[in-house]
Amino acid sequence: ATLAASLELPLFPATPAMKPSAIVTEALAAMGREGANVLLIDTAGRLHIDDTLMEELSEIRRLANPTEILFVADAMTGQDAVTVARAFHERIGMTGVVLTKLDGDTRGGAALSVKKVTGAPIKFMGVGEKVEAFETFHPERMASRILGMGDVLTLIEQAQQNIDQKQAETQARKMLDASFDLTDFLEQIRMVRKMGPLDQLMKLIPGMGAAIKDAPIPGPAEIGQIEAIICSMTLKERAQPGLINTSRKRRIAAGSGTSINDVNKLLRQFQKSRKMMKSFGKMSKKLKGRPDMPNPFAGLGMGG
Repeated sequence: ATLAASLELPLFPATPAMKPSAIVTEALAAMGREGANVLLIDTAGRLHIDDTLMEELSEIRRLANPTEILFVADAMTGQDAVTVARAFHERIGMTGVVLTKLDGDTRGGAALSVKKVTGAPIKFMGVGEKVEAFETFHPERMASRILGMGDVLTLIEQAQQNIDQKQAETQARKMLDASFDLTDFLEQIRMVRKMGPLDQLMKLIPGMGAAIKDAPIPGPAEIGQIEAIICSMTLKERAQPGLINTSRKRRIAAGSGTSINDVNKLLRQFQKSRKMMKSFGKMSKKLKGRPDMPNPFAGLGMGG
C-alpha cells in the first residue's frame, strides 16, 4: 500500500482473511473497472519448497494467465536460491528473474546461477531500497562491476535522468574559472543526491571501488549536514565566503545544529576545491591553444 501510494498507482484492497485465489479473481475484475492495462500480482515469498504454497501459485497462474512470471532472488542468498528457482520453474514456469540486494558486498554468484538452472533471463535488479534503485539488468555491466571495472554507462544514464544538462554545463564553466560559490555547490549536492547514495555512485567509476574502502565517502547524514550549514548562510555569505568571521560562524553553526569546527571544515574544503579547479581551468585554456594536444576538459561544456 505504501509503495502504490508513493507511485500514485491504484491498489486492490485485499484483506488477510481473503484467500489468494479470491484476491486474484476480484483484482482482475477491479482492473477492468479501473480501465488498467497492467496488473501486478505480488505473491508471498518463500525460501523453501512448500507443496501447499506451490499449489497456491499454480491456481493463481491458472486464474490470471499472466504474460510474465518473474522469480525474485535475493543476491545474498546462497545455494537455496538456486534450489528454490529450479523447483519454482519446474512447477510454475518463469519468464524472467529479478535480482535484489545487489548494492551490498555480495557478488550474487549463486543467484546468477539461477539463469543457468532455469534458462530464464535476468531482467531487472535492485540496488537499493527506493523505487529509483530498480534497474534494467545488463549482463556486460554486471560483469564489469564484479571485476571492479565500474559501470560508466549506468552512471551516465542516471546522470541524464536526474541532472539538468544546461545547469551542469553552466556550473562546469564556473568551476573551471573558479567563479562558482557555495550556492552553486549546494545545487551540485542536490543534483548528485537525486542519483543515489554517493558510495554507490563511486563504485560505478572505474578504479574507484577499491579507493572508497581506504577513503571514507560522506554518507547521507554528512551530506545533509553540509546542506544545513550552507542553508544557514545568507546569500551574500555564500557568494563571498571570505566575509564569514567568527561571529558569523557561530550563528551559522547554531542555525544548522552543528559546531564551528564543522563550519570551518566545510569552508576549508570549499576553498581547497576552488583552488584546485582554478588550476584545472588554466590547464584547459592552455590546451585549447594546442591543437596537437587532446583536451581532457572538452566534455565539461567548455566549448572544446
